[in-house]
Amino acid sequence: MTEIDTEAREQWGLVNTPLGESWSGRTRYAAAMYFYKRGELPAEVLEVYRLCSRLDHQDPLAIVRDRGVGKEWLKRMEAGGA
Repeated sequence: MTEIDTEAREQWGLVNTPLGESWSGRTRYAAAMYFYKRGELPAEVLEVYRLCSRLDHQDPLAIVRDRGVGKEWLKRMEAGGA
C-alpha cells in the first residue's frame, strides 16, 4: 500500500467522524479539504462542510442533499468508499 493510499484511507475515516463528537465538525471539514484539494470534492460541498465545521451535531450531508449539489460525493459516501 502506498503512502497516498494510507493517507486517503485515514482522511476517509475522518470525513466520516460521527456526529456529536467534540470537534467532529472541524475534523470533517479538514478531511473534506483534503478531498477537495485532490479534486474529488466540489467547492459547493466543501462550503457546506465549512459552514458545519463549528456545529458538531449538524450533518453536512443533509445540507448537501437539500442544496442538490455533490451528487457524486453523496454516492461515494453512501457506498462507503475512499
